Amino acid sequence: MHCDILIQGGGPVGLACAAWCLQKLPDAKIILLDRNPMDDAEIAEFDSRGTALSHGSKLLLDTIGAWPKECADIHRVHVSQAGRFGRTLMTREELGQEALGHIVRYRDIHLTLRKTLRELQKNSSNFVWRHIDPRANIEATAHAIIAQCIVHAEGGLFKKQDWVESGRDYEQSALVGLVEVESAEPHQAWERFTSEGPLAVLPSHYGPNILNLVWCGSPESSQARLEMNETDFLKSLRDAFGSRVGAFLKIQDRRLYPLGLNYRKEIVQVNEVWIGNAAQTLHPVAGQGLNLGLRDAYLLADKLSTLFARPEEQITLAQVHQKLAEYALSRKLDRTTTIGLTDTMARIFTSNLLPVVLARGLALTALQWLPPVKTALARQMMFGRR
Repeated sequence: MHCDILIQGGGPVGLACAAWCLQKLPDAKIILLDRNPMDDAEIAEFDSRGTALSHGSKLLLDTIGAWPKECADIHRVHVSQAGRFGRTLMTREELGQEALGHIVRYRDIHLTLRKTLRELQKNSSNFVWRHIDPRANIEATAHAIIAQCIVHAEGGLFKKQDWVESGRDYEQSALVGLVEVESAEPHQAWERFTSEGPLAVLPSHYGPNILNLVWCGSPESSQARLEMNETDFLKSLRDAFGSRVGAFLKIQDRRLYPLGLNYRKEIVQVNEVWIGNAAQTLHPVAGQGLNLGLRDAYLLADKLSTLFARPEEQITLAQVHQKLAEYALSRKLDRTTTIGLTDTMARIFTSNLLPVVLARGLALTALQWLPPVKTALARQMMFGRR
């Protein structure tokens, strides 16, 4: 089987890449290999955790009509240290945006992108969406396909990836769940840095008093919290977070994820390119992983559209490599900045050395009193570096 573009991976980044490619190249021969079930009902039973999407990601997904109907907008973000000085508050008004970010269930992102891709498929007779056995080796399946360009978009979670190139194990786990509280302010997000790592309490579409929880800590502490009875867990959470949302009343759907950084130094090899979690897996602090992946997909589709708009016989391997090299160069600043910023935050905000504690307290305080610096940081989180 021959095709112009082969996309390996049917998660949000792979689906988005396929959708943007079809939008720009409706007649191109594109194959998507997807190890997820064909039936949406099975996807609906998958991951219900809240995922942070920047406002920049919303604007990108809006271009293909793939924004989920149910989401919680973030208008204010409060950042502070537990038991130490230093705090800053970011608001949508400061940036002149309708929201700083959004919290969407992972499965809703997945389902909305599948629906969008099916609509685009109606006008793209050359597009093949092949669902393969989830136990199958996607690379082995791909070897039977001759493609002018191969896009690797299946990355997986840290410690479940079949590749390790550069990065580090943070020796942390993230406990996620939904927590019911007494009196939360609508559209407010909290990022609290504890001695073990960041603790985020974020809005959800279930209502103002049911919030998404992301609590990072050592693997041992996180496992213990996972196994705690509800009463002890809520007390422990109150001790770490404080009383800003009143009493913690209930916790549900607790899950644990190991955390680390894994990234490829080179994301292009001849006619192959790696995007999303296949190119970089990040710590969840500041919620940048999926946003960076969506920017990868959007900008790659944009580059490929200028090449594959030509007749197939006029496209050479050298031209594909050149176009992918241009893409890699265009992504270098955004990738380097986002990976570096996330990695620095993940390490600095877990240090208990007194000089580091004082320095980060001063940094948080300085952000509050230096609006241009705070605005630049917020815009990086929302839109990345161009």
